[in-house]
Amino acid sequence: MAAPVAAQSDLNPGDYDRALAAGYKAQFICSGLWNGGKSLADIKADELTGIYDHIAKIVPTLKADIDEDKRQVRVTYSDEMPPRTAIWNSETGCTGLPIGFTAGQSGAPFNLREFHDDLPWPMGDRGAETAPGETFKPLLQDALGTSGRSKYGGKTSGVLVIKDGRIVGEHYKQGHDLHTAQRTWSVAKSIAGTLIGHSVQQGLSDVNAPANISAWTHKGDPRRQITLDNLMRMASGLTSDTAGNRTDPVYMGGASVSQRTTSWPLLHKPGTQFRYANNDTLLAVHAVHDSAFDPYGFFRKLGMTRTYAETDWQGNYILSSQVWTTARDLGRLGMLYLNDGIWPYGGDQAQRLLPAKWREYVSSPSGPQPDREFGYGATFWLMNKTDGVPQDSFAAFGNRGQYLVIIPSLDLVIVRRGYDTPGNSFDIAAFTRDVVSAEGS
Repeated sequence: MAAPVAAQSDLNPGDYDRALAAGYKAQFICSGLWNGGKSLADIKADELTGIYDHIAKIVPTLKADIDEDKRQVRVTYSDEMPPRTAIWNSETGCTGLPIGFTAGQSGAPFNLREFHDDLPWPMGDRGAETAPGETFKPLLQDALGTSGRSKYGGKTSGVLVIKDGRIVGEHYKQGHDLHTAQRTWSVAKSIAGTLIGHSVQQGLSDVNAPANISAWTHKGDPRRQITLDNLMRMASGLTSDTAGNRTDPVYMGGASVSQRTTSWPLLHKPGTQFRYANNDTLLAVHAVHDSAFDPYGFFRKLGMTRTYAETDWQGNYILSSQVWTTARDLGRLGMLYLNDGIWPYGGDQAQRLLPAKWREYVSSPSGPQPDREFGYGATFWLMNKTDGVPQDSFAAFGNRGQYLVIIPSLDLVIVRRGYDTPGNSFDIAAFTRDVVSAEGS
């Protein structure tokens, strides 16, 4: 006879945190090595420090086994359970496998990704050398802190400025270069919005139609009224466990997107409340993910050959956070928006990759807005309230200081990468203002 529920002992609350910490370590070592091209020492110094409090002290204590031949990382965290495992492939990067996954089940051969660095900029790197002049050099050095502490705060790993399609300033911290990829964190949400735009351009999606979520199709389910636009604007009306909705089970626990995102109930009428949540972006991508949804193919059209959109173990893209890319690849994405969705560099004929006026759509507020310095469009933040910055400025923001700022009226793109910590963040508004000022001088 089973013991009464009240008499049953719960698992040690630390057990799940240990499993999450092991998943985090496996994922970041895997992605850092084979997406990022980073050394293990740099990964330990940058990606595995300044992390979530509940796993920060656990991560350094866990042993990681790295299998270069199979491109796998296994992290032991328990005497009773198998190690947490992350495996790499050349198209989608690293996948964190579920808690309890047995490593013997994996081991498929992998192919290496092809790069095209010898092509002319921006499809490759040839001819992309920084343009002559000293306009931006002092600013970038201030951002990087090459002469001491960064003027703008944070821990900067790279800064890039593109003007009129040319790189006019570029600096990296020691150990990083033009081909070093980092996790985008929530810059991925803006990348997700771009990929959704490509789906709209292909006639496969409609932002004003109800989101195509199979779990919500039951007759009478009030979530059926949530549109793709609601999800892209963080206005779904869905509840979630925390503000921002950290989604630790998906990011670190090996849970799937479809398991975790579709079960939240409706709390507000869609389109009436702004609540920044990973789930809204994950659901938006889940709604358009079909056989024609191809981030890898889209990135290659832009020359973004070092960009990896990672998936869960069931093949769902984790496009709220888990994209790895370089500063130059983010610059290429910004250039697509400067050209209003047209890419003129990939061949004899320019390609329209985003719908006409998609830039206007993603950079325009509609409905509820966050109560903070920056407004919100559709997967992009708005800098229209930032003094000294043109009204049409919009941006992708990510945790730990990832920034892509796009200013169409100046034909200007600003990229900043970093490893910021909660008490030491980068002032992107001040930096953008100073770059704009220098550009006009």
